[in-house]
Amino acid sequence: MWDNLATSARRYPHKACLVFFGRVLSYAEVLQKAEHMALDLQGLGVRPGDRVVLSLQNCPQLVIAHFAILRANAVVVPVNPMNRLEELKHYISDPDARIAITTADIAPELARASDALPPEQRLAHLIVTQFTDAFDADITGDEAPPTSWHDWLLTRHALPELQGGQVHAWDAVLKGQAQGSLPELQVGPSDLALLPYTSGTTGLPKGCMHTHASIMHNAMASALWNSSTAENVTLAVVPMFHITGMVSVMHTNIRLGATLVVMPRWDRELAGRLISRRRVTHWTNIPTMVIDLLASPHFAQYDLSSLKYIGGGGAAMPQAVAQRLLEQYGLPYIEGYGLTETAGPSHTNPPDAPKQQCLGIPFISTDSRVIDPETLTELPAGQTGEIVTHGPEVFSGYWKLPEATAQAFILLDGKRFFRTGDLGRVDEDGYFFMVDRLKRMINASGFKVWPAEVEALMFKHPAIQEACIIATHDSYRGESVKAVVVLRAAHVGRVSEQNIIDWCRDNMAVYKIPRHVQFVETLPKSGAGKVMWRALQDAERNQ
Repeated sequence: MWDNLATSARRYPHKACLVFFGRVLSYAEVLQKAEHMALDLQGLGVRPGDRVVLSLQNCPQLVIAHFAILRANAVVVPVNPMNRLEELKHYISDPDARIAITTADIAPELARASDALPPEQRLAHLIVTQFTDAFDADITGDEAPPTSWHDWLLTRHALPELQGGQVHAWDAVLKGQAQGSLPELQVGPSDLALLPYTSGTTGLPKGCMHTHASIMHNAMASALWNSSTAENVTLAVVPMFHITGMVSVMHTNIRLGATLVVMPRWDRELAGRLISRRRVTHWTNIPTMVIDLLASPHFAQYDLSSLKYIGGGGAAMPQAVAQRLLEQYGLPYIEGYGLTETAGPSHTNPPDAPKQQCLGIPFISTDSRVIDPETLTELPAGQTGEIVTHGPEVFSGYWKLPEATAQAFILLDGKRFFRTGDLGRVDEDGYFFMVDRLKRMINASGFKVWPAEVEALMFKHPAIQEACIIATHDSYRGESVKAVVVLRAAHVGRVSEQNIIDWCRDNMAVYKIPRHVQFVETLPKSGAGKVMWRALQDAERNQ
């Protein structure tokens, strides 16, 4: 994967690679910084195959650090910067990470998580960047950050302390005199490149082992599918710590030698100005972003005429919104579907023949089918079953979990198919449609929330005896998280619903936090003593 940056820097050394609040970094500059950082990582003890935690919002430092880790022959462990202490402990200890790279606003949380671990599992080094290491804090005009972001983006936060380890400032590292020579690039297609984590029906997130080959496939295939070239100007606003933003946005465009206009978070007015000013041609998003932009009172002032491609996934695009894009701008919204285990898209709609509210057709080199989840036999068109996928983008397995890996795959016609856990059907034209989920999962604005993980975190609250997480309808986000809670007897009347929500805010990523908490005396249970979550979910949907 490193070769993609190195090759583009040779082809287009002076071309804009990253644009961040008016600051432009050329391909040559990004390459030079990534090589310097790789040398520094080597000096800090990173060896081939080591896992390095990378927890940043979208910014140039994320791209530079990501490629530096790859250049050091190491493995990127992308971590959502919204995660909190209890979650972060697992992302440090499970991959045996000794080094983490993050931004100063969240560095104290990572340090606290490391400090809370046994000494042998703690971080040895924490590299910390300020957002203003990458742009001019006094910028004004159309490309300036929103005023509401000023405290978050412009403040230069003090660096935390790290028990038993060292904290390094990003700018000092890059300006320092790194010793020695760059390590030889040793990795090949079958070596581990990426270890993103995904949750599921069990409480703790699982690392998905992706090789250079599986990531490279979807990076190349995404470019081919959308007829992309080095002339692309892409709005990078979907998170690049997430598999879609990382592979189909960052890696695809770096391979092409295209320009990435980087936004650290969503803001509809900034997005409108950047699309207009930078003449953005490609925008991968989640549907709620499009809905929000179209609802802006300033929308008429924005010029979207440069857009050639708009699409995404994570949640269904409302048919009315898709139709407005098509009629007003001639832009079909290209929906796709994929999982962390499939390096992003395993299905997507053909740009010249899309169907609305549809997952699309299997991606390049991909074989996908619908099977009976009980008998594992393939079903004919029109019948609902579990979607299974075979292709070069499918992950190798779950990190340190051979049993979970074995359960995730089946053999069909001599091929190894990944069981997605999603229920769907395929029509007579070969297009796939989502019907329901076999596994419990809540989709909040495209962020996947796995109830078992949230429940496991909530059980750490001293007042909670039992908790069941279900989805509740949200007119904007689609779904939100609701917690049905049984309190311990000693805490009844002393702990409020808001107390529980506030505690969750301190202990888990914001998109996982229950927006509603309901206290009950008991949870419905089966004869075997299992909580009947589906009964609670059905009752919620029938309200």
